[in-house]
Amino acid sequence: MSAASPQPIIGVPADTREIDGKPFHAVGDKYVRALALACRVNPFMLPAFGALYELPGLVHQLDGLLLTGALSNVHPERYGAGHAEAYEPYDRPRDETTLPLILETLAQGVPLLAICRGMQELNVALGGSLHPAVHELPGRLDHRAPEVEDPDVKYGPNHPVALTPGGALAAIAGRADLTVNSLHRQAVDRLAEGVEVEARAPDGTVEALRVTSAGGFALAVQWHPEYKVLDDAFSTKLFRAFGEAARERAAARAAGRLAAPGTGPSRPREVQIA
Repeated sequence: MSAASPQPIIGVPADTREIDGKPFHAVGDKYVRALALACRVNPFMLPAFGALYELPGLVHQLDGLLLTGALSNVHPERYGAGHAEAYEPYDRPRDETTLPLILETLAQGVPLLAICRGMQELNVALGGSLHPAVHELPGRLDHRAPEVEDPDVKYGPNHPVALTPGGALAAIAGRADLTVNSLHRQAVDRLAEGVEVEARAPDGTVEALRVTSAGGFALAVQWHPEYKVLDDAFSTKLFRAFGEAARERAAARAAGRLAAPGTGPSRPREVQIA
């Protein structure tokens, strides 16, 4: 790549976990592999350091942010509910990192793609709430992952979603519906301000969002387009659209067109870090 067209840098916040009694920060291979294969960008893992980050300067150096899925749930305290052991595991360091990171990313107009837990984080960061166990609600499907070892079965087609007519995902897909591999326990309850629904499952569960107040690409899906991204036409299109948005920002950086942090449009409200 020439200096005039640098390869975009995509931030990917890490989960925290304990391995052999020692703390680790980790990102799933399928997410960073999808970025490399479908977007042709440089993934950059962001450890879950929370308040240790100087976020404006960090985000200013990114050309995109990918929020991944995870085994953990967003902690209920983050959206006004109490602690519940039944909805564990939680990952407080990730919550402390991603929620303010999302707001800073949107404030600076950095392209954002959120997947599964990432979509839930986006809704919470902007003031919405979640159902901690959507399968317990009357009339809802069981959206949880099947208890099988074969990843091709686990991440295989699960249920259809109806795309919002005239929405961003419908434009990317070139069609009105998709069949997706949606595996989750939490789901959007109260929709945050400044977002619109981009897809719903047959039971009414919100399956995709778009941040209407964002200056550019800001989409979230509840399913897993990263899994074998090049084997699914829509997944490939979605990641490539994200990559193109990141490339535009990288080109603007190379041309010196990016405003310094804090000098652009008014910033979203701050989140309360517990």
